[in-house]
Amino acid sequence: MTYRINKTEVEAAPFPGQCLRTFLREQGNLGVKKGCDAGDCGACTVHVDGKPVHSCLYPAVRAEGREITTIEGLANGEELHPMQQQFLDAQGFQCGFCTAGMVMTAAAFDEEQKENLPRNLKGNLCRCTGYRAIGDAVCGHRTVDVPAGTSPVARTVGASIPAPAGPDIVTGRARYTMDVPAAELPGLLHMKILRSPHAHARIVSIDARAALAVPGVEAVLTHEDAPKQMFSTAQHELHTDDPDDTRILDDVVRFHGQRVAAVVAASVGAAAEGVRALRVEYELLPSVLDTGAALADGAPEVHPGTAGNIVAELHSELGDTAAGLAAADVVHENTYESQRLQHMALETHGSIASFDEAGRLVVRTSTQVPFLIRRALCRVFGLKPESVRVLTGRVGGGFGGKQEMLTEDLAALAAIKLNRPVQLELTRQEQFTATTVRHPFSVRVRAGARRDGTLTALELDVTTNTGAYGNHAPGVMFHGCGESVAVYRCDNKKVDARAVYTNTVPSGAFRGYGLSQMIFAVESAMDELARGIGMDPLQFRRRNVIARGDAMLSTAPVPAEDVHYGSYGLDQCVELVRAALERGKLSAEISGEDLDEEWRVGTGTAVAMIDTVPPRGHMSHARIRLQEDGRYGLDVGTSEFGNGTTTVHTQLASTALHTTADRVVIRQSDTDLVEHDTGAYGSTGTVVAGKASLAAAEELAVLLKGFAASLFSNTSAQVRLLPDAVECDGERIALADVAARAREAGIDLSAQGRWGGTPRSVAFNVQGFRVGVHTGTGEIRILQSVHAADAGVVMNPLQCRGQIEGGIAQALGAALFEKVRVSSTGEVQTKILREYHVPAFADVPRTEIYFAETNDSLGPMGAKSMSESPFNPVAPALANAVRDATGVRFSALPLARDVVFLALRDQTLPSYP
Repeated sequence: MTYRINKTEVEAAPFPGQCLRTFLREQGNLGVKKGCDAGDCGACTVHVDGKPVHSCLYPAVRAEGREITTIEGLANGEELHPMQQQFLDAQGFQCGFCTAGMVMTAAAFDEEQKENLPRNLKGNLCRCTGYRAIGDAVCGHRTVDVPAGTSPVARTVGASIPAPAGPDIVTGRARYTMDVPAAELPGLLHMKILRSPHAHARIVSIDARAALAVPGVEAVLTHEDAPKQMFSTAQHELHTDDPDDTRILDDVVRFHGQRVAAVVAASVGAAAEGVRALRVEYELLPSVLDTGAALADGAPEVHPGTAGNIVAELHSELGDTAAGLAAADVVHENTYESQRLQHMALETHGSIASFDEAGRLVVRTSTQVPFLIRRALCRVFGLKPESVRVLTGRVGGGFGGKQEMLTEDLAALAAIKLNRPVQLELTRQEQFTATTVRHPFSVRVRAGARRDGTLTALELDVTTNTGAYGNHAPGVMFHGCGESVAVYRCDNKKVDARAVYTNTVPSGAFRGYGLSQMIFAVESAMDELARGIGMDPLQFRRRNVIARGDAMLSTAPVPAEDVHYGSYGLDQCVELVRAALERGKLSAEISGEDLDEEWRVGTGTAVAMIDTVPPRGHMSHARIRLQEDGRYGLDVGTSEFGNGTTTVHTQLASTALHTTADRVVIRQSDTDLVEHDTGAYGSTGTVVAGKASLAAAEELAVLLKGFAASLFSNTSAQVRLLPDAVECDGERIALADVAARAREAGIDLSAQGRWGGTPRSVAFNVQGFRVGVHTGTGEIRILQSVHAADAGVVMNPLQCRGQIEGGIAQALGAALFEKVRVSSTGEVQTKILREYHVPAFADVPRTEIYFAETNDSLGPMGAKSMSESPFNPVAPALANAVRDATGVRFSALPLARDVVFLALRDQTLPSYP
């Protein structure tokens, strides 16, 4: 069969039933991505005869004789297609996994279609950006700084310079985990997994004879093949932070969807057929499917020996909350529920395990923590660190979900057993049913205040559902009960919390790491207290939040010794949001004046604080050198998955070296490059790994000036570093020549930098909404969205704004639509994207973003973290706005339209003021 792909004729025959997506990737078009394989996300969009199609739904056989164009063929030689250039000019991407599909869809738009992007981009999803940057790109609005007469990346800290990977992303050259040409992995095998149909069962026997008889099947792996070593899928600097309760393959399954066996075969199809041929006998065991059942007297233990199914617990009281409540003029008491969420990174989990020429195990994987994955693999398999290499390509989104070991261990087991390269790529259904979700929280709040606005007591009783395994259970519980409580001054605080095992899909790390769930409860309670005493809710917060110098107390009588006010911008954030909401009253559209009488309008706010670095150690090491070509080579351990740290590292290094960002060439996320890096989680890519990169660059600047001084026969104090040269008394030597002279002299112009993650600062976020709520349908319409962030010195305003917008968009999904549903038998019912409402372009309003003017004494060049924290105040601010509009306090998420409608129908609404 003859296909015409990117103007080149290809002779190939798809296998029966093959979709165009997998066929095109087999032909080397790796820019065609898999996000869902169900036509829901648009990441696989290509052109067939000039029209965009979702190639995962398009039969390959139908494309014979047609003109097929992928992202690789969109450009005209070296000249980018206008839409590709527009996505560069507006940096219409973050992780970039959706970008090829977005570009291919938008490249086919006419001017009329560009006028209605909510409708015409409905088939393409982005989890990272919040869509503002995509809208700017499609409409041709340039937002990247490109000073006239300079290189496109010629400015450093404080400038909105573009991401170094941009050209590769918009052309499809960027390589993600599975984007490895077949020729580089001869003999590659594929793995599929048989998963448990029961919430709790013991495996009596597995009959693999029929599976092994399937043509192409090489092996079937069961618990008998797996090491006995227990571990946690969660990855932290201290592996003891999480309970060792997991095996690669276990003879007891504890949730519906857990691994039972793995089939390894020459093709994905053969492996899937082998899975269907397996026969398993189970002994059913009693299960507990919610925390109430798990905590009941005599409940079955999910893990034998775990008393009461409690993984971790916390009990603390500062002051006397009973006395504080008795002294209050108003007491609010309610229970607030936060639901399971899926991270929904468009790139699913996947790993490729193989051996290099030296016999080392090499694992290429989509992870936020390559060094911790190497350590975990060594621990499980009894290997030495030098015998294992872990690396990532570009990572297609993380949001905490890739701070786990969910595929690497099984791929490595198969590669070790067979001495062949093995690939394991999860499907979207497996992402929903068999990875991790956000911890569901139930928070009982009792809080009191006096009429003068003083918060007298805050009492919290917290239960978290960690699911079948305890990965991240202690950390999420402790972190959630930290800054959410510490942000308020109050003499009387009490916290009782426990993390509980159930026979359900495991919970794990998720953006906010417990804070979003707790802040939803605390900020809702603060709103009710303010209303109870007749005070403006934002003024009540201003009255009670900590000020610089106040002790930050949550569950211990003294503050954490390494958390300091490196800077303080909460007061600015509160005022910025207040002023913006006040200005909104002047617009008929924003104020809601244009709405008819069936709409009720209200405003709501919420505040959030977060430590800029996780506790208990976060390490980073960086190396930098002057290359032969006169550019600088920077090696870092941290991963890039849309968090923008690659750009920031080049900005920090180039500033220290007085050069331009385009002259810093970065390599990253490979255990061969640097000594160690804890990983890109907890928003540490800038404030930890960035400090290591900055330290290395500053040391190299000293070394470089010292060596240059010897060339000029002068002192280093007289030497100036220029973008591509060194200068002394008007004489210049090009950096490439300096590198050559150093090599001749045997001088190593390289340096290293380290940072250990302490001391730590605090960052703040404040969210405000003005909403309209339709009393007849329950629709919530966001009329105004305002966010103020205390990010210290903003390294890259465009990128930082994008992180905030993406966090708000993801949080709006959590507040309004998203929920992973689990049946009465423990089975995840939300299995495909169309059953899980990820916000699309039409769902996300433009947000006014404001930055406090602070300079953090602890962060690199004054910066703070700002990746996960914007998520945290969004849901309570929205719920508070709905409460203001309707008088109804919604205490469970999401605020779905049917939920709002039923609540309004059953309550007499207050009269509109």
